[in-house]
Amino acid sequence: MKNIAALALISSIALVSCKKETAKITKVDPKTGKTVTVEVPADSVAKVAENPAIKDSAGVITQTFKLEKGKTYPLTTYQRDVKTMTDPQGKSITATSESTDEMNFVVNDIKGNVYEMTLNLVAKRNSQSAQGKTVVVDTKLALPKEDDLKMIWNVNKALTGNKLAMKMDTKGNVISITGFDAVYTKVSNAVGTLIKDANQKASVVASLKESFNEKVLKDQFHKNLMIIPKKGVKIGEKWSTSENADPSGAVKVTSNYVMKSLGNGAAEIAVTGGIPKKTEKKAQGPITHSLSSELVQNGTIKFDESTGWITNQNINVKTTQIETISDGKQSQSMKSVSNSSVMVNPSAK
Repeated sequence: MKNIAALALISSIALVSCKKETAKITKVDPKTGKTVTVEVPADSVAKVAENPAIKDSAGVITQTFKLEKGKTYPLTTYQRDVKTMTDPQGKSITATSESTDEMNFVVNDIKGNVYEMTLNLVAKRNSQSAQGKTVVVDTKLALPKEDDLKMIWNVNKALTGNKLAMKMDTKGNVISITGFDAVYTKVSNAVGTLIKDANQKASVVASLKESFNEKVLKDQFHKNLMIIPKKGVKIGEKWSTSENADPSGAVKVTSNYVMKSLGNGAAEIAVTGGIPKKTEKKAQGPITHSLSSELVQNGTIKFDESTGWITNQNINVKTTQIETISDGKQSQSMKSVSNSSVMVNPSAK
């Protein structure tokens, strides 16, 4: 989930009427879709390393990573879902949920083309709002008073404050992530204060291991950090990926990318796609049951031109589902619409 205004630092500096220096950048004209070169004030173009991580070579943009020893790189993910359910009488109920996972990476050493990093799991926050009531589970806040929230807080609190060791090469390939066993033990001990039954405690830890392990994190980081194809792309070029939207693999989410610009210190990529509208019908006697669903996404992803690290992602996702029951004479429908914001490093603009 690559937009590149190839930064051309002009050898012959153009002068405008006010005698200010200008620089040229390449971008896609949003009206025509054509690649154009425009002049901008030179002082508005961010300084980029002489040999940036994301660069244009003969019109082809490629991505690597050029991280610095001792530096910290953020990767905070945030999602906000607003879901509205409408019953057959037209009455609606709206619920809002938010989740934030805050983490960062510290580069401890660089050996050849491999970064040795510490992955810090900093904080987790979840909230649910519906019918005028809001509940929050935040590891930066105290233990909630509600019994049904204490378990979630304890697990999240045990997950945060941990460090994992990660090795990643300059091409963005995550070689290894280690240190999970200590996290599992910490969570097991935290759960043990609330659950005395050994089988129930084991079930909670087993569930955690399914969703929090080396493979899951490798996949997550690859999706967040490596968007530009390894072969490289040109300004305005399009490419697509797809992934399973359900366990069976029958439904897939397609993400269409366009390299929008490269320049001014940033590489920007536009994202569209989703799941095309699909309707399933089942009949039993005179009763017909139909279910239609559709997902549409659009947004942008930005990377730092010098380091290759993701600076910001903001993708909006709208999911619509309509369930209808009909006897041939009359029908009733339930409608569900979910509007989501899926962000990475949301504070960066």
